[in-house]
Amino acid sequence: MLSTKLKTITPSFTIGISTKVQQLRQQGIDIISLSIGEPDFFTPEAAKEKAIEAIHLNKTKYDAASGLTDLRKAIQTKLLRENAITYDLDEIVVSNGAKHAITNTLIAILDHGDEVIIPKPFWVSYPEMVKLIGGTPVLLDTKKENQFKVTPAEIESVITEKTKIIFITNPSNPTGAVYTKEELQSILDICLKHDIYILADEIYEKICYTSSFTSIASLSPAAKDITITVNGLSKSVAMTGWRIGYTASNKELAKAIASIQGHLVSHPSTISQWASVTALTECQEQMEVMIRTYKERRDLAVAALDKIKSLSYIYPEGAFYIFMDASTLKDKLQWKDSFSIELSNRLLDQARVAVVPGIAFGMDDFIRISYACDTNELLEGIQRIQDFIENL
Repeated sequence: MLSTKLKTITPSFTIGISTKVQQLRQQGIDIISLSIGEPDFFTPEAAKEKAIEAIHLNKTKYDAASGLTDLRKAIQTKLLRENAITYDLDEIVVSNGAKHAITNTLIAILDHGDEVIIPKPFWVSYPEMVKLIGGTPVLLDTKKENQFKVTPAEIESVITEKTKIIFITNPSNPTGAVYTKEELQSILDICLKHDIYILADEIYEKICYTSSFTSIASLSPAAKDITITVNGLSKSVAMTGWRIGYTASNKELAKAIASIQGHLVSHPSTISQWASVTALTECQEQMEVMIRTYKERRDLAVAALDKIKSLSYIYPEGAFYIFMDASTLKDKLQWKDSFSIELSNRLLDQARVAVVPGIAFGMDDFIRISYACDTNELLEGIQRIQDFIENL
């Protein structure tokens, strides 16, 4: 007999799409996938060589639950140099990817029934993580005209005595929106007023096309104290399979997170951690190449999308996604439970292009595409979407 918690968990839409794409490709069908949420680059050679070296040097024993000292020092340096935040080593915990870092944080903070504010659209796993830990996700509507960036008034409208945490994803998956320093300050003021933790998911922080990026924890000592900064190497250095993420928080929280992690998984793979040390300290040039490439693809993709009059989109200033409003097509499709799932299925079955339905992010009028793919495939995929819409 399985846990009753599983009755409230929604299966992953993105995994379901990937599975269907694989099945169709195995049948010899030409599918262009614009659904992938990972870089199409490979891990830099220097990071791979460091991992191989660590294996040959037998750096394969247990280590500290909070992560290798060398890696935490590299993260500490990065946070100071790039984000203007000073952390002690015992305020940084390395985990098995950003997902694990978020889960550790939720376990450390939430009691049963505590509420977590999750602005819409949201990354697909946030509500499920909260529910699995016994918390209550509070899904908060935001406005398209504000790029779906949450405002202080919207936050205050859902705060209760049970509110413990708010997620701020910056840059956003799925929209690519980036918060300004002033917008973050206004959010911080509300959270300080109501004693709410900020879980700042900054996994796409390096993939930012604006002139500057602000980490909310950098705004003040008070901001740093209530913020749990979550980041990792999956997106910025194309290390998705290595599973390295981290949190930076106040000492009390970091100690709790490390304790939880020690009991559940001990620590992340030491080999992955050694590779990550080199990725952070020696692979900046490769990161910059990736970011320039994403920006070039972004520019080509939005130029192509501008030709499709039935679609509008949030102009992405970061990450590698475009969140498209397809609501003008609702009258042209027969659909029952979910418009975005029906549209996504039709695009896959008829146009042979995979996208992610917006319902996965809490917004059923939308679909999401990724430009973390070959440029020719990206443009061909958008052309297939355009052809499909014109033939409806």
